[in-house]
Amino acid sequence: FQGSRAEPYDEDWCAKEFSPAASLFSSNSRYDIDNIVAVLQCLEEPLRPQYGGGIVTNAELNQGLNGWEPFGQSKVEARRSKSGDAYIVARRRRQQHDSFSQKIYLEKDLLYTFSAWFQVSNGSADVAAVFKTPTGSKHTGWVTAKAGCWSMLKGGLTVDASGPAVLYFESNDTAVDILADSISFQPFTQEEWRSHQDQSIEKARKSKVKLQAMDAQGNALANATVSIVQKNSNFPIGVAINKNILSNTAYQNWFTSRFKVTAFEDEMKWYSTEYSQGREDYSVPDAMLQLTRSNGISVRGHNVFWDDPQRQPKWVQSLSTDELRTAAEARINSIMKRYSGQLIAWDVVNENIHHSFFESELGEKASIDFYHQANNLDGNNSLLFLNEYNTLEIESDGASSPAKYLAKINDIQSAGQLPLAIGLQGHFDTPNLAYMRSAIDQLAAAKLPIWLTELDVSNSPDLQARYLDQTIREVHGHPAVNGIVIWSAWRPTGCYKMCLTDNDFRNLPTGDVVDNIIKEFSLNKLSGTTDANGYLEASLFHGEYEVTVSHPKMGDSSVLQSFKVVSTGFSEQTLNVKVFA
Repeated sequence: FQGSRAEPYDEDWCAKEFSPAASLFSSNSRYDIDNIVAVLQCLEEPLRPQYGGGIVTNAELNQGLNGWEPFGQSKVEARRSKSGDAYIVARRRRQQHDSFSQKIYLEKDLLYTFSAWFQVSNGSADVAAVFKTPTGSKHTGWVTAKAGCWSMLKGGLTVDASGPAVLYFESNDTAVDILADSISFQPFTQEEWRSHQDQSIEKARKSKVKLQAMDAQGNALANATVSIVQKNSNFPIGVAINKNILSNTAYQNWFTSRFKVTAFEDEMKWYSTEYSQGREDYSVPDAMLQLTRSNGISVRGHNVFWDDPQRQPKWVQSLSTDELRTAAEARINSIMKRYSGQLIAWDVVNENIHHSFFESELGEKASIDFYHQANNLDGNNSLLFLNEYNTLEIESDGASSPAKYLAKINDIQSAGQLPLAIGLQGHFDTPNLAYMRSAIDQLAAAKLPIWLTELDVSNSPDLQARYLDQTIREVHGHPAVNGIVIWSAWRPTGCYKMCLTDNDFRNLPTGDVVDNIIKEFSLNKLSGTTDANGYLEASLFHGEYEVTVSHPKMGDSSVLQSFKVVSTGFSEQTLNVKVFA
């Protein structure tokens, strides 16, 4: 590792956006961005490489083509801009992989962060960073590059085996030249990564609290006994449920004793509530909502529409355009009016980045119209989510890259600002934590709420629990993420991909992971004694608390008081709470 030890992301714990007109980005200036998570704007000049380029040779191209060579059949040149900035360009490209490359040795147990700045010769084009290894190619990130300005690609990589690799770049648009600068590739050990997760949790999820016990006259109570119990967490971790819970007391007990948020696996979907055209039946989701409400459990509405053509009610497939428009209008009004004010979120159009059933049938603005209708129906009460897969899970899926996700958000917001939120499904096989972090970094720059909405891990039983633990910790450690729903609704024949219990509702290893993490990230009880000035200090997870104070002056009585710990945006700030006995 070259230079001083770097951090996997910035110490301000938030993605940053900048205006190209700001003095920071004057045409004659380049600045270090070790403390910048992601930049969305296209800039006149690229910023300096993160971590000084890490282990990349000639990261700023100031040494011409030293360390770089052609990949494929392209013509590779070193150039300088009018301001003197050096960069590399691949011309005369005939295949998507024609670009420039550098040999790098990859190590199995390390996590790598990647960043670079790209431009294309004309128009715009998607550009990917790829590592060619002995076992195949691994994508590490995507960006939509434009002509005339520089766009930042941010990515991450882990590998299954150590060995030599070749870093190269690709674009399906062979008509464009690819320009690159400020290329960085920085390794971190597992211990460093985990340490930074812990530091992030401490800064983003907790605050220092200073409680002072006082008597009715305002005098400090020294040596008072203080007991603090957390009632609710500001970072909910929940699990999906299905209709089996309505007739299974053991399922109900296991679920309600652990979780404060959920989503219904299928029961709110159109093909469940209107199996036959014109015959709506909400009896099952009504009953499920009654169960959750009576136990103080919040519900995400999943979903109003699903843009996958294979996931429509069977009768929808035979409708004309006008008939579909009428049916869709009836659907959104029916379900959203019925449950208005009862849900914390709606997945308005599920998977509308990968799929486009409604756009193909009703016009390219179909999703935009649905979101604006949803806002009119329940936007004052609930967040309106996009909900997509592979944005975190599959690095090679350029269709749902963070850049494409942000572009879809911009499309929807183009007709007016809405209370949108980012839903990331999280159906993992082997999670790439470095890529996950880079993807969330980029999405966080949109400054919208982010949830992991359908988390599961499809792998061998011995790895499933380990990977689930790693994924939850990674997501919980990122300050831009607001909650997690695990996609493990129980059924006797097995869950979708991952169960948390057996059929007797005894925890599997995955269930133990969830229980242990909920316990670790919450406070069951903290007790202590106040000092000479009546103070007791503690570092508490954000959430709702009850504090009980007793003192010899109070005899056998005690006082109970509630308080909330919320993020102030300043990790070192202490919250003061006074308890009057």
